[in-house]
Amino acid sequence: MRLYGRHIILILLLLSSMIAAAQNRNNLTATKKGLVLHIDLNSPKPDIDSILRRAAIIGVNIQRLKEKDFSALEKDGWVLIKRQGDIVEFNRSIQDLKANPQNNPFIITNDIIKGDERHGFMDNALYGVNKFSSISVYELPTGLTRFTLPGYLKSRRVFLSGGFNDWSTLKGVMTKTATGWFIDIKLQPGAWMYKFIADSRWLDDPNNLINLDDGGGNTNSVYYKYNYTFKLHGYAGAQKVNLAGSFNNWRNNEIYFTKNGDVWECPLYLREGMHTYQFIVDGDFITDPANPDKYKDIDGRLCSVLNVGETVYFKLSGHANARDVYVAGSFNKWEAGKIKMKKTADGWAVPIILPAGNYNYKFIVDGDWILDPANPVHNVENKELNSFIAVKPNHTFKLKGYNNAKTVILSGTFNNWNENGYRMGQTADGWTISLHLKPGKTLYKFIVDGNWIIDPANKLWEQNQYNTGNSVLWIEP
Repeated sequence: MRLYGRHIILILLLLSSMIAAAQNRNNLTATKKGLVLHIDLNSPKPDIDSILRRAAIIGVNIQRLKEKDFSALEKDGWVLIKRQGDIVEFNRSIQDLKANPQNNPFIITNDIIKGDERHGFMDNALYGVNKFSSISVYELPTGLTRFTLPGYLKSRRVFLSGGFNDWSTLKGVMTKTATGWFIDIKLQPGAWMYKFIADSRWLDDPNNLINLDDGGGNTNSVYYKYNYTFKLHGYAGAQKVNLAGSFNNWRNNEIYFTKNGDVWECPLYLREGMHTYQFIVDGDFITDPANPDKYKDIDGRLCSVLNVGETVYFKLSGHANARDVYVAGSFNKWEAGKIKMKKTADGWAVPIILPAGNYNYKFIVDGDWILDPANPVHNVENKELNSFIAVKPNHTFKLKGYNNAKTVILSGTFNNWNENGYRMGQTADGWTISLHLKPGKTLYKFIVDGNWIIDPANKLWEQNQYNTGNSVLWIEP
């Protein structure tokens, strides 16, 4: 079950009783004097890793920690103050907490961040339009997003916390003004959940009309960072213009345009992918006059088509005598006759708009399926070797040397440790491959001609069940 930053619960309790609470779970507690970290060394490695991540402790060898080697935490400023069997308690002083003293203790459980998901970023949101009683979040000309909280002038400190900073209680310090508080942050397009913290009290945005119930009796405010604006020119006499499409199940009285001079405009967030839509002008359904791409759906409805994502140019050199050339891949469920390539002076080409992600593909030349001869990077899917491409990759794996190796394969948690998976491309000084990875923790290794090795260029690693180690990579949201 997806959890979005809930379970941050204010609990008045005696610090002496916290060891008992740790018998059933690991937790991080903020008090007047500092941070208190409880760890049950019998917990599964992912649970221990999760609470360490929550405490901003990165790169700890979990196996050594289980063997009661606490040197990594001590180097990070944590002091062992209690130990009861496999339950250990560490403290970090108020000096390290800087400007975030807590009037009452509260527990920040490891349920806040579970696994490698990006909590607070609603990647399942197809679209979004903001609704405020008074606008409290808006975009600046600099590209930053400004969050404001009016009032609370008696508060000593106010923080902004959300999916963009892993629901941190130590980051997001807001600036006080004569009328309230504000902070400017860099935000990528998408649907983001957030809350304010005013003197240790968690608050929804009082001016934001969109709140999400997390299923545990708590709510989070939701802000959509826009990435597209629909425009309709003319229709000066129209009273109302609406938008409906596949992204909102064709609800025709939900998304409204506003008039700006002689142009009707509708900015919103749209998740990357293909969307079909229509405009509704005073009750009449029309296609987008500015968009030549049309499509008749299964209901016989003529719609405009919008593709949101990166334009990828697939090219195949040669094959001048071929009659038909297509490209197919995981992006179109391997349908062979759907994406036809056009003949060019030196081969064949076609542009395709794709969302960020990892894709396998092949060319189909007069019925024959072939790999991309210009792409040295491959991936095995269903025992088939395919050409591979990453759209909007956020990490490049590199292995220097091994020039005499026949194959170098990248394997990790991102592909369930498939030993026949991503085959890296050889360069002048080694091997490389780029991937689009989910934010959070990634474990990986290289397989050089059948031999598994950790990344010699990455100092972060942790022990595994085979005592051979795995390299560790953290991808930020």
